[in-house]
Amino acid sequence: MDYDYLIKFLALGDSGVGKTSFLYQYTDGTFNSRFISTVGIDFREKRMIYQSKGRNYRVHLQLWDTAGQERFRSLTTAFYRDAMGFLLLFDLTNEHSFLEIRNWIEQLRLHAYCDTPDIVLCGNKADLEDRRVVTEWRAREFAEINGLPYLETSAATGQNVSRAVETLLEKVMLRMETAVDMAMVPGQSGKFKDTGEFMLRSSSPAQKCTC
Repeated sequence: MDYDYLIKFLALGDSGVGKTSFLYQYTDGTFNSRFISTVGIDFREKRMIYQSKGRNYRVHLQLWDTAGQERFRSLTTAFYRDAMGFLLLFDLTNEHSFLEIRNWIEQLRLHAYCDTPDIVLCGNKADLEDRRVVTEWRAREFAEINGLPYLETSAATGQNVSRAVETLLEKVMLRMETAVDMAMVPGQSGKFKDTGEFMLRSSSPAQKCTC
């Protein structure tokens, strides 16, 4: 294996918000206008370099694509605890998909690796401005209340797609670095249970980091 970290992200949101197209745009730089509903779970992969504290780390990203339909929820929630970060998408042209974000967040707080998992909120289909029903200020206000980074994205044009994934990766790597740093502080053992357990699960067998 020729990478330092194996990082698993999960894309969540209602059916039809563009999760599959978003991930294809990120990994392949392509867009398919035909809607194909994801059944169960699928995933994409990508290698990248992450820079931190003057060092380069080779990261292997696994980007899991989940079905948004209610009938698949019991299947997809089984993957929540193994994911290290979450891309939470809604459709800027669909009011219901935005209102459902609150329920998705509650599901994550119940089933993810801790009560405050790393999430980036994406208002997708930003290219369809003439069909927009969710205003930017409204989405940003919701994100601020819930402590989430917010980006308006387009799987069709690629707008902010890479930036969203990179923002999430920065949050996840910062959590891991914090866990490592605190583990080295005398007397702190056991005080950072969430980040510590997360760090152990997120480190790949090929990890060569000596920090």
